[in-house]
This record gives sequence, C-alpha cells and structure tokens, in this order.
Amino acid sequence: MSNSHPIQLDPHGEAILEQYRSLLPVFKKMEEVIPDRIRGFFDEAGIVVAALEHRVKEENSLAGKLELKGAKYKDLFDITDILGLRVITFYIDDVDKVASVIERLFEIDWENSVDKRKLHEIDSFGYLSLHYVCRIPESSYFDPEHPELNRIRFEVQMRTILQHAWANMNHDTGYKSGVEVPREYLRNLSRLAGVLELADEQFSRIRTELTDYRRRVQALVASGKLGEVPLDGDTFRSYLELNPFQALNRKIAAVNQAEIQPVSLMNFLSVFKAMGCKTLGDVSNLIRDYGEAAYQIACYQIGLTDLDIISSSLGPQDLCIAFILKNGGGRAGVRMLFDALNGPSESNESIAEMLVEQASDLPFMNQ
Repeated sequence: MSNSHPIQLDPHGEAILEQYRSLLPVFKKMEEVIPDRIRGFFDEAGIVVAALEHRVKEENSLAGKLELKGAKYKDLFDITDILGLRVITFYIDDVDKVASVIERLFEIDWENSVDKRKLHEIDSFGYLSLHYVCRIPESSYFDPEHPELNRIRFEVQMRTILQHAWANMNHDTGYKSGVEVPREYLRNLSRLAGVLELADEQFSRIRTELTDYRRRVQALVASGKLGEVPLDGDTFRSYLELNPFQALNRKIAAVNQAEIQPVSLMNFLSVFKAMGCKTLGDVSNLIRDYGEAAYQIACYQIGLTDLDIISSSLGPQDLCIAFILKNGGGRAGVRMLFDALNGPSESNESIAEMLVEQASDLPFMNQ
C-alpha cells in the first residue's frame, strides 16, 4: 500500500499553512543566524563536534503533519519543529557541554524539552538524545525587520555520533517501511543498540583516562622525574615544552652570534627510540653525555662560515651524530639519521661521508 496520497486540510490547517508561507523568510533567517551563533560559542568553549545540522521543514512535510494533528495547534507558533537543529558529538560527555552552550545562548522551554537519556528503561537499549525547545531572547539577537524571530520556537537535538547511527539504522529498519517487524529482529536491533551504547561509554572512558595520563605525565615532566616517564608522542611533546635543547643551541649559536630559528622537533622521537631511548630520562642523559661532542661537531660545521641563522634542530641533530659516531655507527648510521630526519636522498650519503671524515679529528672521538 502506498503511503502517498493527496493531502486534505481543513480550513484551520490551511490557515496555519498560509502562516508558514508568510513566515518562511523568517525561518530562513533563523537558519542562518542560529547555527553561526552556536558555532561561535563552540569555538569560544573549545568544543569540537562531529556535525551541526539544520533544516527548515518543507511545506509538504508540514502539511502532512497538519492533516494528522493540526487541531492540536492554535497557530504556527505552537509548532516547535519547523526549524530543527541537530548537534552530533563524538563523546557522551560532550552532549552536556553542548547543552550548557545552548542554555547560555537561548531561552529554553523546559516544559516541552525532553531528556530521553533519563527516560530510558534500565532493561532496554535504544536511541538516546537530548531535545531542547528554544527561543532566541531579544537581548541576544533582535532584527527589527523580523520581530517574529524572537517569538518562534525551534528544536535543538543533541546526541553522539553512535546514537545518531543507531537512530538512522532503527528508523530505516524499524518502522520506515510501514511493515510490522518480527520480535526476533527487534531483539537483534536491541542487542545492537546495547553494543553501541557500550562503545559510546568506552570511548568516553578512554578519553578521560588518556586525559588523566597526560596530566600525570606533565606533572612528572615538570617535577623533573624524567626517568619515570616512558618516551612516546605525548610525553616527548610535553618534554619539548621545557626547551631541553635550548642551552645547547644557544651555545652553538654563540659561535657566530647567530639567531635560532625554531622548528618542530617531533621527528626526533623515532630517532631517539631507534637509538635505544626508552624514557625521557634517557634523552636527558643523552644531552648530558653527548652535549660537548655535539658542540664540537657544530663548531666544525659553522665555525668558518658567516651563517647568522641556525635551526633549533641543529643541536639535537648533532647530539645524534655524536652518539652514532661514538658508538661505532659510522657513515651508515649517520646516513640513516639523515634519511629519518629529511627523507631518503642520495645526497645524504655524501653528507654522511663528509661528517664522518671531519669528526674523526675532533677531541670527543679520541677520548
């Protein structure tokens, strides 16, 4: 049986539909203003969301709604979902953060707003979301050409990306076809919903645990307990904030009174790991044990030049060269270093050969 049929409205429904047509420019204006204000507040609060969707209900959709239950609405202002927005977050925790932004921006019609998360039965699974019915206060935004803008209510739906996936799957498989779904399929849908809920909770838990881990690492780094901190991307980034190579770079720069040009040093992480560093303490010890040798190499490199700008990578690079040469890595080891830092290139071979030859006469190689 087809779901399409000519829509027949009574005079009251026709009057509301005509009101919709006259106010459509206001709804379109709201569709421009509201998402922009929400995004602005998200930026200020540092909230990152997966998506911010919005739509104005089409005339045919509204007409179908009025045909079914138009009598319950006094006028168009009683209908709250003509303008609808949906904020999709990555994590459960962020739903409440988004809600706090919406509460600050708009007047909330609490009587008609629904938190489906709190209505959820303990022994069932399904689609959870937070729905706010809102209005723009004049103190926040007012357009004298469209005064109705502050009277019209609209809906904001907030849910996670997995809840959104569930809602779409449930809609497509559950009732969209108009065919009653057998219990065995409904049970499978419920089981799937449970898996998605569990995944949602675990993603949020993992993020919280990672945040706690990073805070602990930062505290250990700040306290100088580097030997207790494993060497990884997060810890190395925190370590670099202490400018551990600054003293060496300044000493090198003083040779020519050069300026130090800061660059990212994250590419040294894999190099230090390859050299056997397992903790930040190992990297710190490398600076301590090979700093003088690195300085000797740098002096040979730039001492007879008029170079007045050096990269902040020069100090750690020469540390690695000193370590490789002192530990018998030779030309092959130096070439591998330059391949790792700058990408494989035939020129790295000749550079490595020259450095090994120059370094052979330096004091650190004979100690």
